[in-house]
Amino acid sequence: METDIFLFFAERKTERSGATNGWYLLLIVHCLLFFKFMALTKTQKQKAIEELREKIERQKSIAILDIGGVKVKDLFELRKSMKKKDCELKVAKKTFVQLIFNEKKIKSNIRELPGEIALGFGYKDIIEPFKLAHSLSVKVEKLKILGGLMENKIISKEEAITLATLPSREELLTKLVGTIFNPISGFVNVLQGNIKGLIYALSAIKDIKINEQ
Repeated sequence: METDIFLFFAERKTERSGATNGWYLLLIVHCLLFFKFMALTKTQKQKAIEELREKIERQKSIAILDIGGVKVKDLFELRKSMKKKDCELKVAKKTFVQLIFNEKKIKSNIRELPGEIALGFGYKDIIEPFKLAHSLSVKVEKLKILGGLMENKIISKEEAITLATLPSREELLTKLVGTIFNPISGFVNVLQGNIKGLIYALSAIKDIKINEQ
């Protein structure tokens, strides 16, 4: 709206005062609008960096992904599945990520990574973002795991994929519970069997004593 108003008055001035003065005025207006746009862009960039910094502060692990060529619907599916598991997918500029990593003294070569990147943040389970990304990458070939971050240290692509194939926290807990309760249920069955045997034995002794009388 403001742009249209500036240009409207500049064009009217051009018509009234001649081409030379009018072109100067148009040039000044365009310069003012350019600097205003640059200031707005700088503010937006700073906001994006702050949001990314906050997420990196909260994370327990980060899966670094190449999403170049990945369809929007596939990214939406990954974002949705991550949200369900207390994770978050965030498309990020490599320069922003590198800036924040440098602040935190994290040695990395984020700027040199291929394609457009996204970060999968794990806020509770450190393995989950890797597992979710790997699961989708089996169906979506263009989605690639490039590496990750754990305990403020960069891990390689191979290490990240190895993590992706490990059991998640929930899977480990399920197996642990099964291991704990299986022996107990077996022990209970043994006890029940012994109690039944004892009852039969007592009943038999009772019958013998009655017959003796």
